[in-house]
Amino acid sequence: MKTKLTTLAEAVSRIPSGATIAIGGSMVRRQPNALARELIRQGKKDLTVLTFCAGSATDLLAAAGVVKRWEGVYSGLFWYGQSYNFRRAVENGQLEVRDFTEGSMVARFRAAAQGVSFAPTRALLGTDMAKYNPEQVREIRCPFTNETYHAVAAAEADFTLLHGYIGDEYGNVQMPIIRDSDDIDALMAMASKRLIVTVERIVPHETIIRHPLLTYIPHNLVEAIVHAPYGAHPVACDAFYDTDDDHMAEYVEMSKNGQAGTYLEHYVLGGDEWSYLEKAGGLQKLMKLNVGGAG
Repeated sequence: MKTKLTTLAEAVSRIPSGATIAIGGSMVRRQPNALARELIRQGKKDLTVLTFCAGSATDLLAAAGVVKRWEGVYSGLFWYGQSYNFRRAVENGQLEVRDFTEGSMVARFRAAAQGVSFAPTRALLGTDMAKYNPEQVREIRCPFTNETYHAVAAAEADFTLLHGYIGDEYGNVQMPIIRDSDDIDALMAMASKRLIVTVERIVPHETIIRHPLLTYIPHNLVEAIVHAPYGAHPVACDAFYDTDDDHMAEYVEMSKNGQAGTYLEHYVLGGDEWSYLEKAGGLQKLMKLNVGGAG
């Protein structure tokens, strides 16, 4: 096996403007925010974003005008409030939206993971989603029973961006705790042409071998792996750190008041990821968020 360990800047440099990217994580858990910030720093534009439930990373990209189209289930910041930047971009006509139900979006990712162009689903029966999105949702008949289904187009991404827990230099990524809601990340990993993962810790390959059942993304799926401590900040990374409530409150308030540009100028632009972490309070504050210790 060859090493796939690289820097944040180099990994993101592989993503061209106009690409279709899938963003993993939940709304306020394990969002690949370090990757999102680097996309903004590098001036990427016109991205199509695929998500399950979109959260802080998608909202941040919308604030920077990076996203031209979004396909997914929901966009929000859970108990912290709305995705104000995302909503504003949609209302201003800057961001095109394609809505799906949870079941139908999972079916789309599963189709891409299986290498087929569509998936049949009953999840959209009784809705107008086929009417408003005929390019990706079409009514079909089962060739065996003549039952009615919808065919939903595969959600294939040029790149999938994930934030994981621990990994080795070869791209094996492990999860120290298992939650059903994390299955979507593994599915997105298989649904993508190219996969970039940031992790809290890089560990020796021997550590991975000792606990093979914890490997939820194997090295053969991964193109690049990046050591990015606090890479999900300001949201949580299970078993490592909690959400930074103070930072989230500041972000939501500034976003609500149309000051996202000021936020980006202060925290994201004009520096690298280490600069962001320092401005977010530095190691002393970040370590107070720890529940298991990021490093």
